[in-house]
Amino acid sequence: MAMDVSAAQHFDLLILPQTNLILLASVIEPLRAANRIAGRTLYTWQTYSPTGAAIETTSGVPIAVSGPFRPGRETDPLFVVASYEWRRSLTSQLKMLLSQTARHRDFVAGIESGSWLLAEASLLDRVQATVHWEDFEDFVSAYPQIKLVRGRFVIDGKRITTGGSLPTIDLMLELIRRAHGYSMALEVSRLFIYEQERMEGDLLQAPAIGNRRMLDHRLEAAVKLMEETVDTPLTLSRLARRVGVSARHLQDLFSLAMGVAPHQHYLALRLNAARRKVIETRMEFADIAAITGFNSSSSFSRTYRAHYRESPTETRRRLKPRDG
Repeated sequence: MAMDVSAAQHFDLLILPQTNLILLASVIEPLRAANRIAGRTLYTWQTYSPTGAAIETTSGVPIAVSGPFRPGRETDPLFVVASYEWRRSLTSQLKMLLSQTARHRDFVAGIESGSWLLAEASLLDRVQATVHWEDFEDFVSAYPQIKLVRGRFVIDGKRITTGGSLPTIDLMLELIRRAHGYSMALEVSRLFIYEQERMEGDLLQAPAIGNRRMLDHRLEAAVKLMEETVDTPLTLSRLARRVGVSARHLQDLFSLAMGVAPHQHYLALRLNAARRKVIETRMEFADIAAITGFNSSSSFSRTYRAHYRESPTETRRRLKPRDG
C-alpha cells in the first residue's frame, strides 16, 4: 500500500487523572514517530481532562492539557485514556458528554481502563470489546450485554478497546498500517523494539505489527534472514529451505503472524532501508538501489514512487540529510 499524503489525521484524547505515563505515551509516541519518519505531519492530537486541570499521573508527573472536555459535534476520533481510580472522575455529566459525542465521531477508543468508561456510557453494548486481563471477570459480571473477548485490542466498527500499554502500541501500529501502509507501520515498530529474541537475547528487529505476535522460531529466523539479505534478496523457496519449512508453510506463517505475504515484508524492509539512505546520505540512487536489492536505478525509482508517491529526488529535496 502506498503512503497516504492527504491531510493530517487529528485525534482528540480525553485523559483521566491517575493515568500511567506509559499508557499515554503508547498512544502519542507512535503518531509522533510516524510524523518523523514521513517527514511531514501525518497526525495531530489534542489533549483534554474532565475539568481542564493538568492531569496528575500515577508517577506524579503532571500532564498539561488543552482544556476541559466539552465536545460539540467533532467528528475526529476520540481516545479515552484511563488507568487507576477512574470512577472518581466518572460523573453523570461526563457519561452524557461521551454518549453525545460518540454519535458524531469516526470512532471512539477506550484505552485500558477507558473501556470501563465507554461501558458506563453504554457505548459498548452488543459489540466486541476487551479490557485489561486483571479486570476481565469483573467486567464480564458488570456488563453482560458486552461481548468481551480476550485480546490485546479489539476493533468493532466505531468502537475500539485495548487491554494495556503494549497492546495500545499494537493498536496504534495497526491504525498506522491501515492509513499509511505496512512499510510505515513496520518502520514505526522498529523504533519501539519491545520483544526479545528467545535464543540469543538480542533485540528482535521487527516487533509485531498490529494485533500479531511472532511466536514461531522459524518465522523469527526468516525475518532475521530477510534483514541480513536486504542487498541480495532470497527467493521464497530458498528462504524457506534455510529456515526448514516449505515455501507454502512459510507463506502461511507470515499470513497468520504478520498479516502480509513474505514478499511484502521483504519489500517493506528494503524500501525502508532505501528511504533512510535517500534521506540521511548523499549516495547516488544507483548505489542505493544496489545495496537494497533492486536490479537497477530505474526499477528502484519506480517502486519507490509507487510506494511513497514521490520520487527519491523529491524526497531528498524535501528532507535534507540529517546530521549524524
